[in-house]
Amino acid sequence: MSKVLVVGGGGREHAIVDALSRSPQVSEIFCAPGNAGIGAHATNVPLKDTDVEGLKAFALEHGIDLTVVGPEVALAAGIVDAFRAAGLRIFGHTKAAARIESSKEFAKELMVKYGIPTASYRSFTDYRQALAYVSGRPFPAVLKYDGLAAGKGVVIAADLAEADAALKDMLLDGHFGAGKVVVEDYLTGPEFSFMCFVDGTRVYPMPLAQDHKRAFDGDKGPNTGGMGAYTGLSFISGEQRAFALQSILQRTADAMAAEGCPLSGVLYGGLMATPEGVKVIEFNCRFGDPETEVVLPLLESDAYDIFSAVADGKAPACEPQWSTDVTMGVVLASKGYPGSYEKGFAIQGLPQDGTIVYHMGTKLESGVLKTAGGRVLMCINRGSSLADAAARTYAAVRGIDCPALFYRSDIGHWELNK
Repeated sequence: MSKVLVVGGGGREHAIVDALSRSPQVSEIFCAPGNAGIGAHATNVPLKDTDVEGLKAFALEHGIDLTVVGPEVALAAGIVDAFRAAGLRIFGHTKAAARIESSKEFAKELMVKYGIPTASYRSFTDYRQALAYVSGRPFPAVLKYDGLAAGKGVVIAADLAEADAALKDMLLDGHFGAGKVVVEDYLTGPEFSFMCFVDGTRVYPMPLAQDHKRAFDGDKGPNTGGMGAYTGLSFISGEQRAFALQSILQRTADAMAAEGCPLSGVLYGGLMATPEGVKVIEFNCRFGDPETEVVLPLLESDAYDIFSAVADGKAPACEPQWSTDVTMGVVLASKGYPGSYEKGFAIQGLPQDGTIVYHMGTKLESGVLKTAGGRVLMCINRGSSLADAAARTYAAVRGIDCPALFYRSDIGHWELNK
């Protein structure tokens, strides 16, 4: 029996903990820092996900057999390198490999070098040069901060005024820290998420998902970390999926290995089915959030087996097996998110009907569940059809009592309104 440490404290980590809790090989789970919901399955540890030395000391002291890393900030901080140097088993990419997410420019250069389809781009560190370039091109303009920005470092500017404000934010005001901006061509088509377990050049695909980044119905409002997600994408053909797997995800794994920084965790492809074919919008070096919350409940294999195999650099005993069901998940967020919002509101009426509820930003105060983040809860149901899963999920969401929360009512519209 094994002890596992999960690093992180959001809905993604709750889904990882939930999957591990179903393994007969796991005797005890710790989560740092965890949250109120995770505390029902694991022992929360009051350590920040970027406290590499503190997490390493905890793992050594408590005899942790395997650590699974959720957030990108921990990977970019070098937690995998530090744990491996200490002889600890860990699932996740090295700091060098995590550059595929932590540096947009690195990812774009890699894709160009190895013929991985993506939008054309240019990079800038100078605000005036960037503004001059954008002003001479058609709109919308895609502006990406070259670094980690918690899913909020991308602006699709409809006009020069929006572009100017975004460039000032990214290059002059230091909102995300000193850095660089990547300006990309604007692509059109439905977006989808394709996550894979990757160990060097071995790639094991997960079910396709689609998330909804905009805050409000109709894909309106500011970009967020994700307001909901679902699986079962019939608008992506088998041919498109096969192309994405072989010509994008497998080729990227091969490219990273050739560059001397092989992947050893999850590769997330944020892809778009454009009229010219499937292209890469972005890569992430970890499980997506909120896609993980709708994908991992479909895993029929032992999660510990898969995480262990990747951590050890070995092929798993068998390829991961997935249910043929589909899933729908809706995020409840604090009013004002992704801008400023208040915390500490009581939450009542959590569903008791079999709906999966993953906590994203909650805390317990004197036994009362309260809001403690921008995205607070995610409700998920599975079923043989998306319409069925959606109906049960929205029924559960409507039963939650907290006036400080809001949610989108059209998650899955690409599929449901075909």
